[in-house]
Amino acid sequence: MNHREIVRVFTVVILFFWKAESQLLPVLGAQRAGTASVQFLKIGVGARASALGESFVAMANDASALYWNPAGITQFDENQVVISHASWLVETKHQFLGFVYHLSPEDAVGVSVTSLHMDDMPVTTEVQPLGNGQYFRFGDLAVGLTYGRRMTSQFSFGATVRYFEETLDVLKMRGVVVDLGTYYWTGLGTSRFSAVVSNFGNPVSPEGTATPFGGQSISQFQEFSPPTMFKFGFAFEPYQEEMNSLTLALQLNHPNDNSENLSVGAEYEWSKTLFLRGGYKLNVDEQSFSFGAGVATSLDIASLAVDYGYSVFSRLDGVHRISMIVKLW
Repeated sequence: MNHREIVRVFTVVILFFWKAESQLLPVLGAQRAGTASVQFLKIGVGARASALGESFVAMANDASALYWNPAGITQFDENQVVISHASWLVETKHQFLGFVYHLSPEDAVGVSVTSLHMDDMPVTTEVQPLGNGQYFRFGDLAVGLTYGRRMTSQFSFGATVRYFEETLDVLKMRGVVVDLGTYYWTGLGTSRFSAVVSNFGNPVSPEGTATPFGGQSISQFQEFSPPTMFKFGFAFEPYQEEMNSLTLALQLNHPNDNSENLSVGAEYEWSKTLFLRGGYKLNVDEQSFSFGAGVATSLDIASLAVDYGYSVFSRLDGVHRISMIVKLW
């Protein structure tokens, strides 16, 4: 199969999903919205992935793979540090810090920290709608440990164990989730595909005691599952030469708390220095287009890549992301 045949297959798959009204996998779809907890685990990291419409599991070949696909940390040779910042919705801030270290040409490990937070908010009640002089805090934190191994020259596998903690005033929700990922080079040109399951774990519920206005204290709460998602991605380069390269990516997402959706993305690379990216999400409320750019440069002891991404939301403000990856020799 040559590049032209791969492009035809890629185009047919996109048209199929664009026109299809039913889902490949049975699920209640949007009726399940709000049935999973710790939603901050679903917020993507890295400006590069964001600009590609988050169609990234089959392209994850830098340190941001710690979030997207744990098998991706075997797809590069350098030790890397990634820092990502997003001005998320409703005045919240989302940060991600990760480090990947290669134990051998086949084995790599990584550690990551994710946070979502905002300024303290005033406590309001039915009789004091402007606040009672007190403030409460909201914040999320997750810490992950990742291992990836290149099993063969074509197939890699990885896993992440992530501890999370969500704080809302006096209530806390804690738990552990697991990510499992694969990365497979088909041998047909540069085509590869990935399968990832993220945020798989036991149901969790808040801990602590809350006292509603004028009511009795409540210390028992309903359990909800974490936001587990199955992702299937495909990527290849229809055009590639020494100075120019174009990568196309397609990804099917199957969340446990909403309808299936599809992401497509494209990345143009010039001289391994300048990158232009764009993406689109299908069958996703609020989100649609995304775009961005990046630059990379080499230093004496390391190389540096800085990326920017912007995601369009229909009724909410757009989201700006900026990230930096340092590749250590």
